[in-house]
Amino acid sequence: MDSKSPTIAVNNGPETQLQVIDEDQNFSEQFHYYMKHVWGLADRGFDYNMVAVFGSQSTGKSTLLNRLFGTKFAVMNEKARKQTTKGIWFSQASGQNVLIMDVEGTDGRERGEDQEFERKSALFSLATAEVLLVNMWENMVGLYNGANMGLLKTVFEVNLQLFHDRNSRKGKTLLFFVIRDHVSKTPLNQLADTIKSDLNRIWSELSKPEGLESCQINDFFDFGFVSLPHKLLQPDQFNQQADALRLRFADPSNPQYVFKQQYHKMIPADGFPKYAESIWEKIVSNRDLDLPTQQELLAQYRCDEIAAAVFEAFADAIRPLKPLLESGRLVDNLGEQMDHHRHTALTHFDKNASRYHHEVYSRKRKEHLAKLNAELLLLFLAQIKNAAKRSLQLFRDSLKKRLGSTTNSSASSPPDYDFATVVKAASTKVLDRFNEQARALILEDTDWSYTAEAEQLEQELLVITDQLKEEEIKRLQRRLEKMVQSKFTEEVATLLNEPKEDMWSNVLRMFLDVNEFEEKALRRMAQGLDVPKPELDRLIGQFRLTSWEALYTRIREETSDQMMLVRLRTCLEDRFRYDEQGIPRVWRPGDDIDGQFGVAKESMAKVIPLFSKIDVDGFELELEGYFPSSFDITDHIELLSPTKQKELAKRFQREADALYLEAKRSVVVTTAKTPYWIIVLMAVLGWNEFITIITSPVYLILLVTFGTAGYVIYVLNLTGPVQQAARIVAENATRHMHNLLLEALNRTEPQNQPFQNNRTMTGVEEN
Repeated sequence: MDSKSPTIAVNNGPETQLQVIDEDQNFSEQFHYYMKHVWGLADRGFDYNMVAVFGSQSTGKSTLLNRLFGTKFAVMNEKARKQTTKGIWFSQASGQNVLIMDVEGTDGRERGEDQEFERKSALFSLATAEVLLVNMWENMVGLYNGANMGLLKTVFEVNLQLFHDRNSRKGKTLLFFVIRDHVSKTPLNQLADTIKSDLNRIWSELSKPEGLESCQINDFFDFGFVSLPHKLLQPDQFNQQADALRLRFADPSNPQYVFKQQYHKMIPADGFPKYAESIWEKIVSNRDLDLPTQQELLAQYRCDEIAAAVFEAFADAIRPLKPLLESGRLVDNLGEQMDHHRHTALTHFDKNASRYHHEVYSRKRKEHLAKLNAELLLLFLAQIKNAAKRSLQLFRDSLKKRLGSTTNSSASSPPDYDFATVVKAASTKVLDRFNEQARALILEDTDWSYTAEAEQLEQELLVITDQLKEEEIKRLQRRLEKMVQSKFTEEVATLLNEPKEDMWSNVLRMFLDVNEFEEKALRRMAQGLDVPKPELDRLIGQFRLTSWEALYTRIREETSDQMMLVRLRTCLEDRFRYDEQGIPRVWRPGDDIDGQFGVAKESMAKVIPLFSKIDVDGFELELEGYFPSSFDITDHIELLSPTKQKELAKRFQREADALYLEAKRSVVVTTAKTPYWIIVLMAVLGWNEFITIITSPVYLILLVTFGTAGYVIYVLNLTGPVQQAARIVAENATRHMHNLLLEALNRTEPQNQPFQNNRTMTGVEEN
């Protein structure tokens, strides 16, 4: 495979070890999978350790690791004597949270003079491992190349480049020398002194960076030494001392326990694969290896990765809240829910990310918190918006319910509340509730504010208040207008039916009295509604105009042509047919009908001009300033134009003439006389019938009855009306008989129809 997809080789079963870096310097993509699912170390945080082995080829490095940690690295075939470990292998110590790194041996014949991979693997081991096991033979102690002192010198030089100053160092590395096949009588401490002396000499010859000229090797490394007997010649002693050495790695209570906190690289286990890969990329690309920078880069990568995973879970947790808020609902305990979800997200982030570089973690935590707050801010704003809408609705409903008494109250009685007090109480209650709901939503570590929303809510409450006040005022105006119209309907007709000189004075006085009474009611209601004085003055002026329009409209209705004719005829009849005591007149021969009619007609001549316009004379002072300045009452007083008066007078003249003729006709009827000879003739010829009538009780009763009726008709001058009634009865009887004859003819018509049709058709054919 190419470098992007390296070949992964696993020895002794894929469940135990992994070739993380192959011989072609490719980094395995399976490292993270093995850390999490094979070795189970990804979730251990800092609770793990790292050991690497370093040494010449075929010195038994893999054997030593297998013996100490129970791993299953491939070991050298004693007969073949060839390279067995290629690249860098990783495995887990048996029963321990220890990661073991088996590095390809140095000075191998397979690599020859190409020492590049040796240096890279040594640098990689030093940058990643806490403890570097340096495996060497006893007989190599004191030798430069045999003890890998040249390679160690390179490692030391690069190590100085890892730290630009002392303050940037994160910890030491333990160089643990394991001297194999210690069969000579040279004590271990002497061998250790020799190695230390060589190392100090190498260190002193190094070219140190600026600021580290006086640093010592002990500032960066601690040293440990142990020797093991010959594995083949002294197997019992080898096993015994190997077991003792294993306890130094496995038992934390051991006084010589190797894994100390000062050696830990402080790389969380879940981020170690990424960290190791970035270190290797730096080494392969021949760039300067800056360990703190790599730790920061790793922290950035892992913190971003952890934050993304945590945020996804956080988004899933709050997702059900969004549809509820978008629908306009108020979510109960939303502040507590937001705080819970945010706390959970931060807790998970802190648990997994706090193990990384502190400065990076702190910065990423702030970024993560800001992202969480930004997402929650949307919920906050939606809830605030819904709370404001709900507050407006509650305010409107509460105020309408409280003001409902105005609808049921009469116009003359003021409301039983003070509008300003009611509005203030309702507004305070709604705002307090809104502020309480908004405060419950604000979380710590946020700069959220609802001041603008609260101010907007106050403005909208004022708008609603003005709307409700306007509605109440309009309702009051309509009620007052109806009452005024009702009173005008009753009073105007009564006053105009008595056309006298003071008629218009009475109408105007009635108008002013009604308005004064209703205006008092309007002022009381306006006071309850907290209407300011300028607005109240405007309402009163508008009410007066409306009231005048109602009066003027009613007067115009009463002075229409038909109503005026009826009123004039009624007035004429009152003056002509009735005397001063109101007794009906019965016209007799000799009565002065012409004189009485002339007087009545002369008095009616003044009535039409009286109705020509509303006479406001005498009310100038009272009406001055009564209406708004834009209204001129003189434009609203004319009722009958001169043309209309002439036309009305002409039509009334015909009505008056008919009344006069009717009076004359009644006198003529009553004064008609029968000749005397006719009376004598009738007496002679009807003597027998007269005797029959007076001798018969039935005829006598009928005679008395009809005689009495005739006398009454004569005395009351009802001859004309009786004759007219008889004429109408005769006409109706004639019409009825005519209709009966037509119906009889229509019933006999169908029998002659065929004959007629036949004659018609024959006639057509003949023609």
